[in-house]
Amino acid sequence: MPGPSLRQLHAHHAIHQGGLSGAIAKTEEMEELLEAKEFEVAHQAAEHLIEYWETRIISHADAEEDGFYQEMAGKHPGLQDAVLRLARDHDLLRIIVQDVKVMLAEEGLTPGVLHQFHALLVVNAVHSRDEERLLFGEA
Repeated sequence: MPGPSLRQLHAHHAIHQGGLSGAIAKTEEMEELLEAKEFEVAHQAAEHLIEYWETRIISHADAEEDGFYQEMAGKHPGLQDAVLRLARDHDLLRIIVQDVKVMLAEEGLTPGVLHQFHALLVVNAVHSRDEERLLFGEA
């Protein structure tokens, strides 16, 4: 059963904003380490960033899918398609995170890995905006 923070727009928005802000800050930190040629520390920062995506952003997505989306679609049957699209966004985040893990392990911290981290930020920002608009009626 979803917690009350998922059902309240202001709390849900705060979760989204906090998660995205943290991901942006950690991405920028990793990039600054690369610019400073601190390659080993930057690689560690990338691993921590992956962990952040998994424990903060994707765990929130899991919580949404573990009842909240079904609850909203049950109350408002017209949201069924929206819920499917939002769940697909979560799948994209999971796929990209998994791809980043593989790329980082096999190739190291390459420009391609950085592109994928930026893709995560974009997908997450668009998803959160759409979710708030579709499920809570906010722009």
